[in-house]
Amino acid sequence: MKATIALVLATLMWAGNYVVGAIAVQTLSPVELTWLRWLLACVPLLILAQVVEKPDWSQVLRHWPRLLLLASLGVGGYNLLLYTALQYTSPQSASLINAANPAVMVVLAALLLRERIEWRGIAGLVLGLFGVVLIITNGALASVFTRSPNAGDVLMVGAIVVWSLYTIAGRGLPVPPITATAVQGTMVAVLLAPVAIAGGASWPADAAIGWAVICIAIFPSIGSYVLWNSALKSMPPGRAGLFLNLITVFTVIIAVILGAQLTTPQLIGGVIVFAGVALSTLRRAPAKTPLRREPVRQ
Repeated sequence: MKATIALVLATLMWAGNYVVGAIAVQTLSPVELTWLRWLLACVPLLILAQVVEKPDWSQVLRHWPRLLLLASLGVGGYNLLLYTALQYTSPQSASLINAANPAVMVVLAALLLRERIEWRGIAGLVLGLFGVVLIITNGALASVFTRSPNAGDVLMVGAIVVWSLYTIAGRGLPVPPITATAVQGTMVAVLLAPVAIAGGASWPADAAIGWAVICIAIFPSIGSYVLWNSALKSMPPGRAGLFLNLITVFTVIIAVILGAQLTTPQLIGGVIVFAGVALSTLRRAPAKTPLRREPVRQ
């Protein structure tokens, strides 16, 4: 149950990243936004890791090759691809492509980790994808087949493949989750610094864009990654990936809060997505074996 709550909260914060990120990339380049995001987030994450987890840093650094791989995939690569995609496509289109992430993750987990795909997982995946399409198309399901892919759509396909590999590669990492996120964020901030500075990166002059960067640094960067990595300690990547459909649902909710109107297909689609996630993740309680009655002793 704790892992489920963590994944729901993580996807809520990532949904905000789609909306706020789309605004930020109108002024900042994907490299600038990714660099500023982790530059702001890495120090609070390192402090939080030390206070909460008190890791043995010498032992943590022994895993630097794997941490560097994870940083390149999920912390750096995914965000660079996402923010670049948002320069060419809308958050709604990006979230539609992102809905395929659970399918990619389940397939890759089966291929690389030999996880078994049960019927509940397949049914929940199909149900969740149907709900996402219903939300994005506002009930006009046939329109999904007439969409012509653009550069942003292609980049989002690459982003979900990278994220799936990140999730699988992070499974069983013997490093506390907050510490792992802090180290990965620091690595990305250091590695991107020469590129960002050479490209003239600086703090945005527009106050609204500055606050957008701060929000991205706090919620999707610190909150989501800590919660996601914490959940992976007790939940297989294939099942965890099914929660990514909730990003689309929460994106719609955020849009409503910002003034958009929630339609009936969007509402129904949200319920279907939640039902799909529940079907895929909730396990049937094992049958109780009858208690053997011991003879009464006088």
